[in-house]
Amino acid sequence: MSDACCGPQPADTAGPARLWQVRELQLAALAAALFAAGWLIGEDPAGTGLTLAAAVAGAATFVPGAVRNLLRGRIGVGTLMTIAAIGAVALGQLTEAALLGVLFSLAEGLEHYAVARTRHGLRALLDLVPPTASVLRAGAEVQVPPEELGLGDRMLLRPGARAATDGVIRAGHTSLDLSAITGESVPVEAGHGEVVPAGAINGGGAIEVEVTALAADSSLARIVHIVEQAQERKGSGQRLADRIARPLVPAIMILAVLIAGLGALLGDPLLWLERALVVLVAASPCALAIAIPLTVVAAVGAASRQGALVKGGAALEELGRIGVVALDKTGTLTRNSPRVVDVRSADGVTRDQVLTAAAALEARSEHPLARAILAAANTVLAATDVTAVPGHGLHGVLDGAVLRLGKPGWITPGPLHTEVERLQEAGATVVLIECDNELLGAIAVRDELRAEAPEVVAQLGKLGIGVAMLTGDNARTATALATEAGISTVHADLRPEDKAALVTRLRGSRRIAMVGDGVNDAPALATAEVGIAMGAMGADVAIETADVALMGEDLRHLPQLLSHARRARRVMLQNVGLSLAIIGVLIPLAAFGVLGLATVVFVHELAEVLVILNAIRAARLPAVA
Repeated sequence: MSDACCGPQPADTAGPARLWQVRELQLAALAAALFAAGWLIGEDPAGTGLTLAAAVAGAATFVPGAVRNLLRGRIGVGTLMTIAAIGAVALGQLTEAALLGVLFSLAEGLEHYAVARTRHGLRALLDLVPPTASVLRAGAEVQVPPEELGLGDRMLLRPGARAATDGVIRAGHTSLDLSAITGESVPVEAGHGEVVPAGAINGGGAIEVEVTALAADSSLARIVHIVEQAQERKGSGQRLADRIARPLVPAIMILAVLIAGLGALLGDPLLWLERALVVLVAASPCALAIAIPLTVVAAVGAASRQGALVKGGAALEELGRIGVVALDKTGTLTRNSPRVVDVRSADGVTRDQVLTAAAALEARSEHPLARAILAAANTVLAATDVTAVPGHGLHGVLDGAVLRLGKPGWITPGPLHTEVERLQEAGATVVLIECDNELLGAIAVRDELRAEAPEVVAQLGKLGIGVAMLTGDNARTATALATEAGISTVHADLRPEDKAALVTRLRGSRRIAMVGDGVNDAPALATAEVGIAMGAMGADVAIETADVALMGEDLRHLPQLLSHARRARRVMLQNVGLSLAIIGVLIPLAAFGVLGLATVVFVHELAEVLVILNAIRAARLPAVA
């Protein structure tokens, strides 16, 4: 087996918070000081001893691990460096051995710090949870640690206080600052029954919040856990780097043995042994092994701090290749807060009768249209034997009469045909209600377009990404909203399975992302290269099933995320290209003696530092014009 990676183990999720706390950098500094002292003293015994001590201090960062791995039957970059360091000392090249130890320790330390810094930034999300929470118990206010909160407890959040865990407002009205969680700077108005996620800041009056999740299971803790798992997942680019790096390590060792053996037959054995050691260092794939993982950690961590959960390297790479975005209408392009804007009744039927009959069928429904109808009805009587007909509507029984509620086409609009068309052309969704096959009336519900939707569509166009709307709504309503948003490609009257099939047709030669609510659009989300759940804060199903979850409700995060993923993918390709180029150039130069060990070590470790610094660039989120 081989262990191509020479950096810290992925399990190290905490890591040092400051540069000077990194053990590898501490040893590199010690080795550099000893090396400088030895160089100043010269080639007398004291100077030689200091140079040897520098080589030992530098080697302490990788030799113990290499030996442990070797005992387990694993060889890796550390093995190559150990052989090269021991060989250099044996050949009397103490300066080269010390330089190898200093530079290799420096590169490892910088990699360790870079990984730890991005992980530390993610874990800092948990710092949003306050050390204590105010709880109302037995009529008194007490302070308890978040881990002692129980389900059903009432937290008291005063202005400026943070929520220690998830809950629901039971008393009071306020505005919530969710910027640290969702990346949205605009406070959200919240009243009775509204969800308050862990880490939210109360920006208004005092509120009482009923605890709905233990602190360890809060949405904030779940976000951190999911992203930490996602950072360990490998994308295709990372798997490519692994496929190259793993066989490369034993191949390098075989090449070095061949150079030493064949060279000894043709000339000076010591000369060719030295060249073989130089080749070991020149061909080390450490930069290649860290090129993708470090970029993924940086990019995924940065996205999470802006309210976007990306499920690892595979999803990140696919995001960077997206050429088409398919957007669901309700809840994605619209605000997901529909309201009844008009009611048209048949002859002899009142408005209240139309709404009461419709509300009876929708009484137990969680659909957004149902909430609008229930809010508009004065009387709500629950119907019995209510059955949903997917893609069409509902039917049930109320007081012995058979009711049907659904879209035009499933129910004939009859005399209201002209009114229905007019309402649809105005961008409203129209449902018809009938009783015992007699039309009662039509209800027009409108869900307003998000204010930022036209801006987002324009930004996606600037990125060269095509946009299509996919909706189960009728063509007239969909077209009206799409025109308002600036979308020219509209597909309406779609059932969930139709959306999945359409995603395949829309794909063509370009990769496609589907943006929906993560539940009703599940087939389409699964069919697309990348499924993106919109507004998934606190929604377990959306977070778990989608490849990417946008925690907030601001659609502008979508083009920002796609631009971020494209930059991260460019960084990955740059790192892999640089790593392979360095190896390809150094091997022949080292094998033919053009470059010595000191020069190869310097160039190789410089390349690794460049890869690390370039990978850190992926932690910056670009602005989208």
